[in-house]
Amino acid sequence: MMNWADWKPTEKAVLVFLRDGGNVLLIHKKRGLGKGKVNGPGGRLEAGETWEDAGIRETKEETGLTPLSLTAAADLRFQFTDGYALAARVFLAEGWKGTLTACEEADPFWQPLADIPWSQMWADDALWLPQVFLGHWVKAQFVFDGEKMKEANIEVRQRPSGPMNG
Repeated sequence: MMNWADWKPTEKAVLVFLRDGGNVLLIHKKRGLGKGKVNGPGGRLEAGETWEDAGIRETKEETGLTPLSLTAAADLRFQFTDGYALAARVFLAEGWKGTLTACEEADPFWQPLADIPWSQMWADDALWLPQVFLGHWVKAQFVFDGEKMKEANIEVRQRPSGPMNG
């Protein structure tokens, strides 16, 4: 079992899930961590960025859409057996502006919530993402060896209100 008490991330990243009624915006990742997988738009925080700033920037870069407001929905910790450690904040958004556009890094597409392609996603996604879509707050830690999930610890509770910038 991983000892999370003294855990420190190597990097911080965001994931943003835009919702339009019964659909969610996903991407086919074309390069970087998760290449070949389906996920939400997102990526690493740049120096001086807040979680929200990074979520808006990454979503625009990968999809052409700019979220108008973000609601924090989860804090995730990923420890990889090679030493890489990633802290991720997950956001939901229901309003945006712009035109859906593919880029060198991602092919965005709308997917019905009932038909999310879990088998094409990271193994942890099916454990926490449905809870986020149900309106819950998720705090979770995962250990991966490459793309194989070795450990999962998930806490689900009522989503807090107000800004979450920590």
